[in-house]
Amino acid sequence: MTDFPADFLRHLKSAERVVVLTGAGVSQESGLRTFRDDPIGLWAQYKPEELATPEAFAANPKLVWDWYAWRREAAQNARPNAGHYALVELEKRVPQFTLVTQNVDGFHRAAGSQNVLELHGNIRRVRCSVCGAFADAWTDDGANVPTCLQCGGLLRPDVIWFGESLPQAELQSAVEAARICHVFFSIGTSVVVQPAASLARAAQKEGAVLVEINAETTPLTQTADFAFRGKSGEILPRLIEALTLPSR
Repeated sequence: MTDFPADFLRHLKSAERVVVLTGAGVSQESGLRTFRDDPIGLWAQYKPEELATPEAFAANPKLVWDWYAWRREAAQNARPNAGHYALVELEKRVPQFTLVTQNVDGFHRAAGSQNVLELHGNIRRVRCSVCGAFADAWTDDGANVPTCLQCGGLLRPDVIWFGESLPQAELQSAVEAARICHVFFSIGTSVVVQPAASLARAAQKEGAVLVEINAETTPLTQTADFAFRGKSGEILPRLIEALTLPSR
């Protein structure tokens, strides 16, 4: 069992505002291939970066739609893991809890997390490439890209592609939460993708306790107040257990 330092547990138990940033490592523990994993099968001849752009969609919308349909099916067939559910429990214990994720699989909401900011969108949703209207349901006949019921434009996944800006409302909310939080967790992320990577530094600069949970070292490891090496699906449930035990 991970031995959590007593001062870390005290900080967390007394924190009124907590922010958690999650990355691909959290989803990978559910058996879901990450965006940067080598494609398999039909998609082995393509690099993800070649398909995740507005230009790629404009040039061959059916190819891009099918790739994301494959990824969407993979996400729907997988399930949240113990780390996702532990974060749901942590949210219940904190007066103000904000979960910021770079993942697009929707696992945090599926597990039951409430205050979730999806910086890169959600692969389970689609929106019109022309008018921007969201579609809760669509018909995919396998031969054509589904179209918007409002304007007839092609539907696309509601994710952020290379060359596109992050949703400003979600990003601003994440920045504001990071600046006023008492504890900031960086979990399963390499903290190299901006601007999400800057959130941890911003929180620490304002006096927050910085905590990292990751299977590997990152640029954040040396400056984190507490760094726990391992899988979030194993460490986070143990943390919830430790928070439940009487103080030493």
